[in-house]
Amino acid sequence: MSAATVSAPAAAPVREGRIGLRANLRHIGALARRNMLQIKADPESMFDAVIMPIIFILLFTYVFGGSMAGKGHEQEYLNYLVPGLMAMQGMNIAMAVGTGVNDDFKKGVMDRFRTMPISRSSVLVAKIVVEVGRMLVATAILLGMGFALGLSVTTTPLHLLAAVALSMVFGASLMWVFILLGLSLKTPQAVQGMAMIILMPLQFGSSIFAPTAKMPGWLEGFTKYNPLSNLADASRHLMRGGPVAHSVWMTLAWAVAITVVTAPLAVSKFRSKT
Repeated sequence: MSAATVSAPAAAPVREGRIGLRANLRHIGALARRNMLQIKADPESMFDAVIMPIIFILLFTYVFGGSMAGKGHEQEYLNYLVPGLMAMQGMNIAMAVGTGVNDDFKKGVMDRFRTMPISRSSVLVAKIVVEVGRMLVATAILLGMGFALGLSVTTTPLHLLAAVALSMVFGASLMWVFILLGLSLKTPQAVQGMAMIILMPLQFGSSIFAPTAKMPGWLEGFTKYNPLSNLADASRHLMRGGPVAHSVWMTLAWAVAITVVTAPLAVSKFRSKT
């Protein structure tokens, strides 16, 4: 048999090998730039970060505010609500990461990445970097809208920045959960459906929208250990005053635990899937 009749073997994925920290950071920067250029080419992908904070704050303040704080006292509920919405914002943005990762596989983008001599984790970390940026935009719009409606921060600007930073840290940890879902499920619709099953109990079974003291005993017990309750309470106390140590440390502990468990699983799944 001649050499010309022998079919060429399929291109094999490039072995990752040992990649230094500087090279890894360079890869993350290049991939993050690629993701930002995608957003620039498709500005509609920013609608959830730009429009949803405005809808949420108007809807919950003027639909629930009168019932929660009494008619004419919606501003009091606004001061309670906005720190909670900061906690919820991270989960909504994190859900988009999972569907985006799943969609990239459908489009064959990951087939190109696996032929490159780059760290597999850099592809996922770059996505998280860009999504944290989207989360910052959403939080800035949420706070801007809150201040326009009468939100007041009774602590210092540094406390407000600490509340924002805490929301970013926890939101970034949740992104690993949804990346893992995006790598494990077959379609973006399946990822979105599973995400809603996770999101709904965590969001509404928390102190985001209402104090937990009047909830049934079994539900109050759930909210006590719900990480979103800890994050909402921490942000609320940082912005309005109150004891912050316990809720801040609990939020950070949850963020570390979620990242330690899900990040290696997501990277391992990414390697085996690609």
